[in-house]
Amino acid sequence: MARIEITTEACKSCSYCVISCPKKCIEIGEKVNSKGYLYATSVRPEDCIGCAMCAQICPESAIEVWR
Repeated sequence: MARIEITTEACKSCSYCVISCPKKCIEIGEKVNSKGYLYATSVRPEDCIGCAMCAQICPESAIEVWR
């Protein structure tokens, strides 16, 4: 089973990860980090296939994928 870890303080709410996820496992949440950005969250971790598209496209390297 794959899982992702998002470093919320590094996320700048660009939504690239949301767009790139083929299983729609990531969404921009409603909480704000200390820099004032709404950050990405894993919403359906059980559907994650570990493709790592989200981690590859993240300009802030805020996502790590574990398989």
